Amino acid sequence: MMTEAAVDRRQGIIRMILVPAFISLAVTLLRLTGELKHWSTRWFSPETGGTDPSGVSWIVGITWLAAPFGVYFAVKLMRAGQGPRSAGKVALFGILGLVLIFSSRFLFAAFPGNFPVILIPLWLCWGAAAGLQYFAWPALFKVLLAYGFSARIPVAVVMFFAMLGNWGTHYDYVGMPPQFDMPLLPKYFWLAFFPQLFAWVGFTIALGTLAGVLAALIVRPKASVHVH
Repeated sequence: MMTEAAVDRRQGIIRMILVPAFISLAVTLLRLTGELKHWSTRWFSPETGGTDPSGVSWIVGITWLAAPFGVYFAVKLMRAGQGPRSAGKVALFGILGLVLIFSSRFLFAAFPGNFPVILIPLWLCWGAAAGLQYFAWPALFKVLLAYGFSARIPVAVVMFFAMLGNWGTHYDYVGMPPQFDMPLLPKYFWLAFFPQLFAWVGFTIALGTLAGVLAALIVRPKASVHVH
């Protein structure tokens, strides 16, 4: 059984992520609606990866929200006395996490022709990048983990139905190479379920932690309480 303190911490995390989770859901539904209704591809590109370099389709999406929400969560934690022991360590681990994530793309060049199995070490890199953040700021890690799942589970659900119905959106990988053409269930698990609930949650934690450094540097903690 969970202790009363553990229950309080869990409830506190739920309250903290509730509004950001709803905002992320609204952005996901807005992006989906824009693609289905063929609104401007500058803002709602159905192509995975966006449009031309001048496009801003990435703005209408939840990936970048990890940064402002990371700051928001960090401020809340600092004011509650759950800040990190060292802002420098948070910055270092956040940078290392993002370097690990972005350098993982070179795996595709190192092991050509091994798709989709090559995705497994890619996901592990992103997971490791997230795991590093626990050792820098455990309290923020837990909040970002909860937020990451709350934001990405709806995307995984949308992607299943998009793939099932061939909606022609970036959620079902329209316009992607032939190797992405698989039966529904393998395609869903390889290209949606595990990437969303493992890799992209990991990215959310790494980016959110690095953004949270701003709060750690600026906000004065209420008390010297640390959650491990």
